[in-house]
Amino acid sequence: MTICLLSLFNRGNKNSDYTEYLLMTETAEQAKDPFLTALGERLKLLRARRGLTRKALAKLADVSERHLANLESGVGNVTVQFLRQLTAVLNCTLAEAIGDETASSPEWLMIREILRGRSDAELARARAALAGVFDAPASESARRQRVALIGLRGAGKSSLGQMLADNWMVPFIELSRHIESMAGCSISEIYNLYGPSAYRRYEFRALEDVIQRFPRSVIATPGGIVSEPATFNLLLSHTYTVWMKASPEDHMQRVLAQGDTRPTSGNAEAMEDLNRILESRAQFYSKADEVFDTSDMTQEAAFMNLVDQLRGTVMTQEKEFY
Repeated sequence: MTICLLSLFNRGNKNSDYTEYLLMTETAEQAKDPFLTALGERLKLLRARRGLTRKALAKLADVSERHLANLESGVGNVTVQFLRQLTAVLNCTLAEAIGDETASSPEWLMIREILRGRSDAELARARAALAGVFDAPASESARRQRVALIGLRGAGKSSLGQMLADNWMVPFIELSRHIESMAGCSISEIYNLYGPSAYRRYEFRALEDVIQRFPRSVIATPGGIVSEPATFNLLLSHTYTVWMKASPEDHMQRVLAQGDTRPTSGNAEAMEDLNRILESRAQFYSKADEVFDTSDMTQEAAFMNLVDQLRGTVMTQEKEFY
C-alpha cells in the first residue's frame, strides 16, 4: 500500500525513479531469507578471520565482487536455496550433500552427533582427548619451555618477543621470516605465485620445523595463524601461548607508526575492517594460556609487566614442575 501511494505521489516527479529504487531496495531487504542472511554473515566472518577484503577474496576465488557482495548481504542464491529444500526432505545437512569430510562415513556422523550441542568447555575437553590419542602433544613441562605470542599486528609480538628471548637467553623466531626462508620468497610472493593454500602449507611446515629445532624459544606468530585449525592445534599442543591484546586504535596507530600505510591506503573503512577481524578471531585468540593487554603502555612498561606475569610459569627447569 505504501509503495502504491508513493508511486502515485512521485508520478511526474523527476526524483520518482530514485524514490522507486529506494522502495525496491527496502522491499528486497524486508524479503531477505533468514537462512541466506545467516550464510552471508558466516561468509563475512570467515573472510574477516583470514584478514581478506571483499575485493581480495573475489580476486583469489576468481568470482565477481558484485556477486560476492550480494551473497554476503543475504540477497538470494537460487542454488543454495534449491539444495536446502532437497536436504530438508532427505533429512540431512548441506555438508552431507556436498561431500564434506565430516559427513563421509558412519563414524564421522556418529562422532559429530556425540559432539552436537555440547558446551565450549566440553568441546575443549573432547579436542584435548583426541589430540592426546592422535597427535602426541608435548608434555606440559616441555610445552612451557616454548612461548608463542599470538594476536594482530601492532600488539607488540615482535618487539616484546625479542626482548623476552634476550632476557631468557633463548632463540627468538619470527615465524613469518621462517616461512619466507623455507619458501625462498616473500609471503606476498607466495600468495601471488601459489595462492593461499600454498601459504597455509608453508606456515604449518615452518611451525613444525621450529618446534623440532627449538625446544626452548620465543615465537612471534602471524596474526592469521588461528584461522587454520591444523596449524593452531599444533601451536596449542606444543607451545605456551600468550594472546598479545590491544585496542583496535592501538593496533592501527602502531602499524602506521612503523611506516606501513597499507592498512589505510585506499581504504576508507580500515578501522571497520580491523574491528571485524578482531571480532572474528577473538574466540580463537582467547584459547591462549594467557592474555596480556599492551594498550596504553610504553614498550618498557609492557616488557616488565609481561615478565612479571610469566615469572614462575614458563622457562623454568623441569624439576620445578614436579
